[in-house]
Amino acid sequence: MMITRRHFTMGLGLAGIAAFCDKARAGSSTSEGGSTMTTTQTQTKRFWPNGARLAVSISMMFEGGGQPISGAGGPIPEPIKDGLPDLPTNAFFAYGYYEGIPRALNLFDKHGIKVSSFMIGKAVENAPDLAQEIARRGHEVAAHGRTWQNSYFLPRDEEKRFIADCVETIHKITGQRPVGWNAYWLRNSVHILETLQELGFLYHIDEPSHDEPFIIPVNGKDFVTVPYTFHMNDISSFPFEGYNPTAYEQALKDEFDQLYEEGATRRRMMLIGFHDRINGHANRIRMLDRFLTYAKSRDGVWFARKDEIAKWVLENRQDTPVMQRGPASVTGLPSA
Repeated sequence: MMITRRHFTMGLGLAGIAAFCDKARAGSSTSEGGSTMTTTQTQTKRFWPNGARLAVSISMMFEGGGQPISGAGGPIPEPIKDGLPDLPTNAFFAYGYYEGIPRALNLFDKHGIKVSSFMIGKAVENAPDLAQEIARRGHEVAAHGRTWQNSYFLPRDEEKRFIADCVETIHKITGQRPVGWNAYWLRNSVHILETLQELGFLYHIDEPSHDEPFIIPVNGKDFVTVPYTFHMNDISSFPFEGYNPTAYEQALKDEFDQLYEEGATRRRMMLIGFHDRINGHANRIRMLDRFLTYAKSRDGVWFARKDEIAKWVLENRQDTPVMQRGPASVTGLPSA
């Protein structure tokens, strides 16, 4: 009988799990759903710069203005009829660039942290001054598609152009060229890693499978996955009916505490998803302010942009899991 990872870890005590993890970091291979993950982590515990114990990284989505004029979805449950312009929903998205991002930028300045802003090309064209301000304040500009829509079903050359158009728009307006990618709802074609590498990207975030970054070799070169999150994402955690900011704040603290504890013996990373039109509201910024104050009260926390994480991983490959996977069309997971 095959012993799955779940059954194996259930059979271990905490001490056994710690011993297993230490052994894995010293060098081993494990099988994960048709993939092989090789770890060669040393015992130096150089998980993050300056001996940090936990990396915390925020993805700030710049989407307002990039959505379709009809059918984008939002707080109104009944869809608009016959593809007519959805005026209140578009105004809901506009809140992101009028209020949400400016408020968030002030919060990040207050706490002295930098984030990664995943930008839609059309949204950047709609609010170029705001995109420039994000870059001016030292945040990463990353790519989120030409428009706010799926591209995974496009022929490979069209998907590549969809991404390249976004990169060119962001570069033209901000002066910075994105090296990170996030697709609409994380959905890409099976060719995505090769396409991103061809376009000069260092990493993508479209895989919520781990609590640490890892490397996937693509055509003989390293490509980094900086995993995303659904459960710490405001778009999932803030349902429009029954919104409970207190519960979300506690979830953030619990996530932080658990990963911080684990970070004593292994590389750990906490991800937070922030959408301009959702977490940018006044009460939610107040809640995030409290959480950031809480997280900053602990020693050894690195608030990092995702390009910083990707570069650290590439520069410290010996401490980073390397994922060897079969074709995405077979494994169902991102691969070359």
